[in-house]
Order: sequence, then C-alpha cells, then structure tokens
Amino acid sequence: MDSWYNLFPRNPWLSVYIWVIFCVLPFFFIFRTSEPVSIAIGIIMVFLFFLCYRFSFKSKSGLVYMWVSLEMAITVGLTLLFGYVYLALFTAFFIGNIRRPAGFFIMYGVHIAVTIGAIVAGFFLEIELFLPQVHFLILTLIGVVLLPFNLFNRNKQEKLEGQLEFAQERISELTLVAERQRIARDLHDTLGQKLSLIGLKSDLAGKLIGRDPERAAQEVRDIRQTASIALNEVRELVSTMRAVRLPEELERVRQVLRAAEIEVGVTGTPVYETITPIGENVLSMCLKEAVTNVVKHSFAKRCGITFHPAGDSYAISVIDDGIGFLEGRAALPGNGLEGMRERLEFVNGALRITPAPGGGTELTFSVPSVLKHIVKE
Repeated sequence: MDSWYNLFPRNPWLSVYIWVIFCVLPFFFIFRTSEPVSIAIGIIMVFLFFLCYRFSFKSKSGLVYMWVSLEMAITVGLTLLFGYVYLALFTAFFIGNIRRPAGFFIMYGVHIAVTIGAIVAGFFLEIELFLPQVHFLILTLIGVVLLPFNLFNRNKQEKLEGQLEFAQERISELTLVAERQRIARDLHDTLGQKLSLIGLKSDLAGKLIGRDPERAAQEVRDIRQTASIALNEVRELVSTMRAVRLPEELERVRQVLRAAEIEVGVTGTPVYETITPIGENVLSMCLKEAVTNVVKHSFAKRCGITFHPAGDSYAISVIDDGIGFLEGRAALPGNGLEGMRERLEFVNGALRITPAPGGGTELTFSVPSVLKHIVKE
C-alpha cells in the first residue's frame, strides 16, 4: 500500500484523471487571492497535506491516525481560507482502507463531522465563496459518506474471499493427504501380509531344494498362488479408483487455456484404444500439469497439443510460443516437472523438454505401450 501510485487512489468511482484534477485544483483556488502571504500559506498547506497523506500509507502503527487527523486539520484550513474542500475525498479514500473496524468507524465519523462543520462554517464566514460551488460541495459530502464504506466493504469481501480460497486449498491438500493415506493403508493391508508370506516361503523353498525337492516345488506353487491372489487384490483396488480419461482432460485444459486467453490447437485424437487405465491416468495428469505451466509461466499467446499415433509408446506434445524457461536458466521451482517425472518413471515413461522451433517450449511425455502386456501377464 506504500507504492507511489497510491497518491492517486485506484477506485471504481473516480478515474486517475479526476484524482489529478483534485490535486491541481487547489492551486487555482489559492492563486485567486492576490496576497503573496496567503498564496505561500496555501501552497505550504497543500504540500503538507500530501506529505501527511503519503506518511499515512507508509505508517504501520497507531501513527496512521495522527497523520489522518493532520489531513483533516489541513483540509479544514484550506476550506475556511480558500473554499477548497475537495481534498477530503483523499482522506475518505484512506479511511476506507483502514482494516480495524473500531479505527475505521471512529475516523469515519470524525471525518464526516469535521467536513460538514468546515463547510457550514465556510458558508457563515464567506457565503459568496461557497454558494457558487454548492452542487460540488453536495457531491463531495456524498463521496465522503459513501466512499469509505464502499472501500471498507470491498476490502472486507476481498479478505473473506482470500480466506475462503485458502480454506479451499487447505481442504484440497487435506483431501489429497487423506486419499494417499487411504491408498497406503489399503496397499499395506492388501500386499503387506502376502508379500511377507511370499518372502518366507521363498526362503523356505531355497532351503528345501537340496533336501526335499518335492516340498520345495510345493512351496513354489504356493508362492505363485499367493502372488496371483495379491495381483487380483491390487487390480480390484486400482479399479475402485476413478481413472482420468484423456478426452475429458483435454476438454478441461481447453477451457483453462481459453480462460487465460491463449489460443489452443489440437492435432490428433486423444483416444488410445489399447492403453491401460494407469497409463491413461498418468498421461492425463501430465497433460494437466503441462498446460498449467503454460498458463502460469510461459506468457504464451498460443498453445498446441499433439497426440502422437500409438506405436511403441503413447506420446503427447505440448508446444507454446512463450518465453521458454530453458534459455539461460534452469527449470522454475514449483512448476510441477518433478512430479511429472515421478509419475512417468512409475510406469517407465519418459519426459523430454526442448526449445520450440518458433520460440517457446516443447514438452513431450510418453508412456510405453509394452506396459499393457506387462499388466496382462
């Protein structure tokens, strides 16, 4: 909140040009008087006001209320001496950005009372100066009353939206952790006992090969039967997990790219008839992560997605015309590439990142089709 452009408040009510006019206009009121001393006092008061206004944005403690009070005092002085009350809108804008409800309502009430008091006193002291601008004074009072409430409610809404977004992210993270724990628990319960049994029987079979070949053969048959049961249980466990299909994921990434105003082109078909569910799952997650990288990091105008024909592997390429992250620097942290590599390594897949021919980045990831035969066996 302490950037230089806060001198001109960003608000949907008034554009920056109107705020500039409010900054320049007091000099017109000041120079209407012919007395050099009054002109000098007026200029000093204007610069002091904006100095206090600047300090009020930079203050992080209770001093902010002191600076706002000085702004009010200077505004009263400019109103009574020169008939210029419109700097009260700057103070109203800042009061709307006070986050503490008690501080906001106190300064809000004081500011309204001080502004109304200054205008009323000005009418009594020099009615000829205030009467011609009565319409603008009424509009200023309306702004002083409504502008802080508008900003206060908007900031409160943004804070609540931020908290809601954070809560949703935490829920997603906790859901993911819970799902991982459930999968780990199911795998442990499903495979732990049987793998221990297979290990024990393997040791026993190894000891019996020389002494009792028949019993060793029986132990080997038991090992094979136990392994078959464990494999069936794993298949049942995997089948209960919702598989992510490539056509569905393609439609979702299309929507993401269009929302980011990135032109998208698709080559090939996302349907691989012979691909295994786990392979399609991995490709779908990698496609989602690749498109997310394009949206977040590439600053691209166009993104192309190519589904290569099935051969020794099922491959997908994502090409963008962005800045590229391989030019003179390593991959950005947190861009999901490590997660993609881990998923692909799990199924003996591959990830390749190269500069695109026309600039940008080409990312190709693939899953071997031989995985189907391994799973069948």
